[in-house]
Amino acid sequence: MNKLPSLDWSLVQAFLAVAETGSLSAAARLLGTSQPTLGRQIKQIEQQLGAELFHRQPRGLALTDIGAALVQPASVMRDAVQRIALTAAGRQASLAGTVRITASVSTSALHLPPIIAGIRKLEPQIAIELVPSDDSRNLLYREADIAVRMYRPTQLDLVTQHIGDIELAVFAAKSYLADRGTPQSGADLLQHDFVGFDANPEIIEGFRAAGITVDRDFFKTRCDDNIAYWELVRAGCGIGFAQAGVGRDDPLVSEIDIGMPLPVLPVWLTAHEAMRQTPRIRRVWDLLAAGLRPLVS
Repeated sequence: MNKLPSLDWSLVQAFLAVAETGSLSAAARLLGTSQPTLGRQIKQIEQQLGAELFHRQPRGLALTDIGAALVQPASVMRDAVQRIALTAAGRQASLAGTVRITASVSTSALHLPPIIAGIRKLEPQIAIELVPSDDSRNLLYREADIAVRMYRPTQLDLVTQHIGDIELAVFAAKSYLADRGTPQSGADLLQHDFVGFDANPEIIEGFRAAGITVDRDFFKTRCDDNIAYWELVRAGCGIGFAQAGVGRDDPLVSEIDIGMPLPVLPVWLTAHEAMRQTPRIRRVWDLLAAGLRPLVS
């Protein structure tokens, strides 16, 4: 029986990076290495496997049929390596160290700073890294240790905790209402300006769920960044939606009753199960949960 080649993980990692980015330069940036080093690694894995994995093209590298067939098993290998690292990290007994938290940009800006300040005061040996992002961060690859989500995560191998639901409400700047008046009915409401999202369809879908058909052009001011969105409402660009507590605490705006129920924002804490019992992550998890509970119903 022929002996199967023994593959160095670093060579498989190099193969996957080039396969996913399509070029040596982009893959080198992704892995934090040099392009010549990566080129040598690709030659090594091709020699070890006895197969050409990429077609060299003027604008990058394209997978051969053999290379394309190896992407899925190589991805499985990468997941296994990450699980090994996670399991080892999850066994660390010391409370000291770094915990990386990811949350939406608005949650990171509006809610987490005082909570993190409290964590640092109670546990000064724990360093906190905050990653504001409206993209889902992959907990398996340690892009974050704990995620604060406004939806229930469904990935396998994740531990989740529902903290509660944040109430949403409708607001407009007092300056806008002084100029345009306060809407008194549903028909009156639709004559007003609204601040909407740009590419995000959530507000349009919310209107349609309430039986009101609108499209993107209905919103004369549009922005997908939630922090900038709220500033547009505060500045008087039109009627908008916000977390009820945020709007009610703002002296520049007034709440408007639009005569229809609004959805809520569920708040979930999430971590990979292999990391959840690491002492420092478990401690930060508990303090995050305690800090977030006053925000929810």
